[in-house]
Amino acid sequence: MDIFVKYRERIVAICAAAFPDVDAKLFEPITAEPPKDATHGCIATNAAMVLAKPLGQNPRAVAEKISGELKKDATIDNVEIAGPGFINLKLKNSAWFEVINDVLKNPQTFGKANIGKGEVVNVEYVSANPTGPMHIGHARNAVIGDVLANILLAVGYKVAKEYYINDAGAQVNVLAESAFLRYREALGENIGEIPKGLYPGEYLVEVAQNFVTIHGDKFKNSEKFPQELKDFAIAEMLKLIKEDLAALNVKHDVFTSEAALHKQNAIEKCIEFLNAHNLLYRGVLEPPKGKTPEDWEPREQLLFKSTEFGDDVDRPLQKSDGQYTYFAGDIAYHLDKINRGFNKMVITLGADHGGYVKRLQAVVKALSGGKASINVILSQLVNLVENGQPVKMSKRAGNFITMREVIDKVGAGIVRFIMLTRKADAVIDFDIKKVLETTKENPVFYVQYAHARCASAIRTAAEQGISASPADDISVLTHPAEIELIKKIAEFPRVIRQSAIHMEPHRLPFYLYDLASNFHQLWNIGKDENIRFIDAANPVATKARLNLIQSCKTVIFSGLNLLGVEAVERM
Repeated sequence: MDIFVKYRERIVAICAAAFPDVDAKLFEPITAEPPKDATHGCIATNAAMVLAKPLGQNPRAVAEKISGELKKDATIDNVEIAGPGFINLKLKNSAWFEVINDVLKNPQTFGKANIGKGEVVNVEYVSANPTGPMHIGHARNAVIGDVLANILLAVGYKVAKEYYINDAGAQVNVLAESAFLRYREALGENIGEIPKGLYPGEYLVEVAQNFVTIHGDKFKNSEKFPQELKDFAIAEMLKLIKEDLAALNVKHDVFTSEAALHKQNAIEKCIEFLNAHNLLYRGVLEPPKGKTPEDWEPREQLLFKSTEFGDDVDRPLQKSDGQYTYFAGDIAYHLDKINRGFNKMVITLGADHGGYVKRLQAVVKALSGGKASINVILSQLVNLVENGQPVKMSKRAGNFITMREVIDKVGAGIVRFIMLTRKADAVIDFDIKKVLETTKENPVFYVQYAHARCASAIRTAAEQGISASPADDISVLTHPAEIELIKKIAEFPRVIRQSAIHMEPHRLPFYLYDLASNFHQLWNIGKDENIRFIDAANPVATKARLNLIQSCKTVIFSGLNLLGVEAVERM
């Protein structure tokens, strides 16, 4: 049960009855949510503000009529009109007790919803070039995409987790050149210092040695890397990437190869499609804004009419040498997605791809005739520090910190949680020392400790022969700290729903930290006041509090499960 959805439905029903001439579509913007200031009540609604204009009435007059009906609700303790017409509701404790009963009776489904209604959504994330091991920045992209996919599944979408393999183009040729150099080294040649522009990481040493085991010195005298080595290196890198992702508990459903699309003439077919729909033309673009590059010259190009679909400029699809641009491949790939039945798409990209947002949205809109949409999430950098100092570069990778090194040091669960402790567009400072501390300042520990404390209290009660069931009376939970914890538990379905709607998975760990804080406060109060969790002399209160603890434990477990983080029983 989402208590905020429940009361919104009641408010909308009251409005529909009170104002029967209003089009039902005008009720859609009506909200029921926690007020920004908790002293204003339990739920705030904008219903009067939404309906005042279509009704041609003063918002406060509309609020008075709605409030009059809300006051008849037996679960509402008080109704107040604030400002120009906002309505604040204070609920009776009995309304919150319904939430606890729902958690206890439906622990597997509490927090879930069906706003997706079975719609299929493609979530593409990571999609790093298969040129080496994953770095720590890839970890953030992977976690954002993976957790968002979990959340979308929880609210009723069918989700395909996809990885686009960029195995065509310049970067994989650099990989092949680098592997060829290591191949010659494996055959005994002194290659000296790795030339600038090639990949210096030692991970390619093993690739070359494995290639020698299979092919020997067959290509020793080749002037250029053989295709066999290129294919082998790409396959080995993809294997390495999958192992790194598995270490982070990330598993994709689909791996789509850019090279395979090229072999299927996907770009040429896409160009034909765009031509047939009058979406291409030959023209000359204006010079870039700001300082014009010295080598820039106006020339006629094959252009996609992306400005007709919200982009800033039309986009070139062919280079001066006749080869297709990288963006042309992107168009072909997204047409492939649409042809596979995906009208709702999400993609996570690094912050340096900000210029791709409008062009991808334009592409998807153009290719689908407006039927499909894409949400682009940009993830910022990760600064890795230890003892206040930047962590040194990895010898194995050559020029960056590998994701695997960090996972091996702190654990996958910690990496996953920390990567969502800031909004995607904000830089994260990942402090290795801090995330291993057992203090409130370490959010992973703080949340897991709350779960472990819940488990400990339930075990202790069981050892004393005390257990609770959903049938037990919980009306004895009247202490403000108990009610505040219940209210926080009640927010869980809303947090999941809002995370899905706004494509913001960071909302979940923020919520779990706040929930843990409410729980720890109640735990600490219990040491000094007569609200101990386990009181053999007062079995009714004890069972009620055990039910509260079990509800809190259930929600923390569910939230951590969506994050892909272990909910430990003991610490």
